[in-house]
Amino acid sequence: MDVTDNNFNEDVIEKSKELPVVVDFWAEWCHPCKMLGPVLEKLESEYDGDFILVKINVEQAPESSGKYSVTSIPAVKMFKNGEIIDEFTGSLPEASVKAWLDKNI
Repeated sequence: MDVTDNNFNEDVIEKSKELPVVVDFWAEWCHPCKMLGPVLEKLESEYDGDFILVKINVEQAPESSGKYSVTSIPAVKMFKNGEIIDEFTGSLPEASVKAWLDKNI
């Protein structure tokens, strides 16, 4: 799901009160982002509804990116109950992302 500044509160904050929401802050020109994106999408499918994956293009959502201190990308943040509970920056291998998910879901 793609999110912008306009629907961030509804699609991230509010939904995180029901299910964990993993937010992937990325940009079209970011090579590590293009490597991490498919890993996150694959894991979202494998975890079958245990979390919601949201993708935010930092160039199209400067307000949300600034609010959550995104200074380098990819930046991945997990929200639960409207708050960030954990995060990582950079492209991690699938096994590391899976371990991060297992620790936080």
